[in-house]
Amino acid sequence: MIWLFAIITGLIIFAPGLWVKHVMDSHREARSDFPGTGGELARHLLDTHGLGNVAVEITPHADHYDPERKVVALTTKNHDEPSVTAVAVAAHEVGHALQDQQGYAPLKLRQRMVKTAAVTDRIGSLALFAMSMLGSVVVSPRLLIAGVAAVVLMGTIRVIVHLITLPMEIDASFKRALPILINGQYLPQEDIPAARSVLKAAAYTYVAGSLIQILNLFRFFRYFR
Repeated sequence: MIWLFAIITGLIIFAPGLWVKHVMDSHREARSDFPGTGGELARHLLDTHGLGNVAVEITPHADHYDPERKVVALTTKNHDEPSVTAVAVAAHEVGHALQDQQGYAPLKLRQRMVKTAAVTDRIGSLALFAMSMLGSVVVSPRLLIAGVAAVVLMGTIRVIVHLITLPMEIDASFKRALPILINGQYLPQEDIPAARSVLKAAAYTYVAGSLIQILNLFRFFRYFR
């Protein structure tokens, strides 16, 4: 049973990320028939939709839209290459900028929850540090309960952030980016299925994180039951 649980846990943690990477890599071939790169498309779409104030930057981290700084951040490959993956990811991130422009409620809620998560993470980390330093024998029942409550709160907020993020990502991919690519004819018709696959992968990037957070919270509850 232990091995079975370990295998299932491994699949939950690693399978979504591996699938996303596979889909992205499968459509990363540079295309000479494309008029521009992902970064150029992002700039064009932002300007077309009245978002000239939003910058396009290269990031060493994951592709994302920063609503605080008003920046569409693309990894080097997605910014500099003319591929289906680069174009679709750029359109997806512009989709988030459009959400911000239109006051999309889940995006605003996620921003608030991310700030809350930063606070609860600090509280939970301090609680864990205090309990580990003092030791379970020295810690009073009240302090132990407070520490456990802080850690549970930290895990719960993280889960909520990920659960809010998923529908927001789906909206950016399929209600914004995909219609833009199709209606604007930014891709040949035969490339739309590939773009749809990339947009699905972009939308479900956070699934792995959500599952990990839920699993961690479940394991914590099992430890203290």
